[in-house]
Amino acid sequence: MPLHIAIIGGGAAGFFAAIEAKRNYPDTDITIFEKNQKMLAKVAITGGGRCNLTNSFEQISDPKHAYPRGDKLMKRLFKRFDHHAAYAWFEREGVPLTTQEDECVFPVSQDAMSVVNCLTTLASRLGVKQLGGYQLKDISRNADGTFHLTFAGGKEADFDRVAIATGGAPKGEGLDVFARLDHDIATPVPSLFTFNIADRSFLTLMGTVVEDAIASLPGTKFRAEGPLLVTHWGMSGPAALKLSAHAARYLQEHNYQADVAINWTGESRRNVTEEEIASIATRNPQKQLATIRPFDLPSRLWVYLLQKTQNDPTRKWGELGKKNLNRIVETLTNDIYRITGKGRFRDEFVTCGGVSLSSIDMHTLQSKHCPGLFFAGEVIDVDAITGGFNLQAAWTMGYVVGQHIGEQ
Repeated sequence: MPLHIAIIGGGAAGFFAAIEAKRNYPDTDITIFEKNQKMLAKVAITGGGRCNLTNSFEQISDPKHAYPRGDKLMKRLFKRFDHHAAYAWFEREGVPLTTQEDECVFPVSQDAMSVVNCLTTLASRLGVKQLGGYQLKDISRNADGTFHLTFAGGKEADFDRVAIATGGAPKGEGLDVFARLDHDIATPVPSLFTFNIADRSFLTLMGTVVEDAIASLPGTKFRAEGPLLVTHWGMSGPAALKLSAHAARYLQEHNYQADVAINWTGESRRNVTEEEIASIATRNPQKQLATIRPFDLPSRLWVYLLQKTQNDPTRKWGELGKKNLNRIVETLTNDIYRITGKGRFRDEFVTCGGVSLSSIDMHTLQSKHCPGLFFAGEVIDVDAITGGFNLQAAWTMGYVVGQHIGEQ
C-alpha cells in the first residue's frame, strides 16, 4: 500500500515539500490542501508581483543578520539546500533568474506567475493532487498512528503522514490545533512593518531617500543599516523594515511606541563624522551651510537638519563655532524620532512566532511529539528581513521535509 501524504498549505513551502516528496518517494500518494481557491497566492504578489524568490546572500556574513529568529536552524538546513541550490533548481525547471544590484533575485520575466506556473505545472505532472477550499480545523491521531484531518464544512480524511505549511498566523489562528498535540507555540506578532511618525515637520520630507542610514532603538542592541525612505506616514525602506524584523517582539511589547535613532551618515564611528564636518568648515569658511551637503545628503534633508539644529541655511561655515558644530554632528548621527505605531509593508505581511523550534527535530523538521507530522515555512517560529530571505527559507524547509516525509 502506498503512503498517503497530506500537505496542508498550498504556498511556497507546501509546493516544494510536495514536489520533492514525490520525487524522492514516487510511489506515495500526495495531496496539497489549500484554504483559498488559488494556490500560491502569496508568491504571486511578493516582490510587487515580480517574485523576489531568493537573494545572493553576498551582503550576509552570518544567517542571524537575515533571520532574526531561526538563524541556527537555517544555517544547518542551508548545508543541504541553500540559495545556490534554489537558483539552480528554478533555472533547471525553466525559470531563468537574474540578480539585481541590491542582491535580490527575480525571474528574468519579472513576473511572479513564472514561478507560480512552474510549481503548479510541475506538481501536476508528478501526480500531486491540488485541492483548494480546504481549511484545516483539527488533527488527531488514530489508534494505528495515522492522522485524522478535519476541514471546515465537515470534510474529513485520514493520512499516513502530514506536513503543515500553512504560513504565518498573524492573530494566532489555527495554532491551537498544534498546541493540543503538545507543541510549544511562540505567540505570533507582526514582523516587517514600517514606522508611523507623528512629527509633522519630519513628514514634510516625504519622498526623501537616504541610501546609507543606520536606524536603531536607543537603550537596546537593535540596529539596522540600509536605505531609509521618508513617507507621508513616517519611515520605510530596508533600514526601517530590517529594524522592525529584528525588534518585532520588543516593539510589540511596547505597543509600537518607542524612540528610533537615525544616523543619516551611514558612518557608525562618530569621530569620522566630527572630522568630516570640521574639515568642511575649515576648507569653506565663506560658503553658506546649505551649499555643501556632507555625506551627499539630499538637499531637502540637509536644510531640514540645519533648521532643526537652529542654524540658518544661509549662515557661513566659518561662523559656526564649536557648539553649533557639535549640535550638527549629534543630529547627523543620533537624530531621535518617536514611533507612534506600525504600518503594513505592501502585501508582504510576515509574522514572527508560530510552532516553537523546541518542538521540532532540527534535521528532519518532524514533530518531536507526533511522529509522521512535519512542519515547513512560516508556521514555524522562523522569519526573515525583506529581500527574498523568507521565500528562501520556505524553499529550504520544503525541500528538507520532502526528503524525509516518506521515510519508512
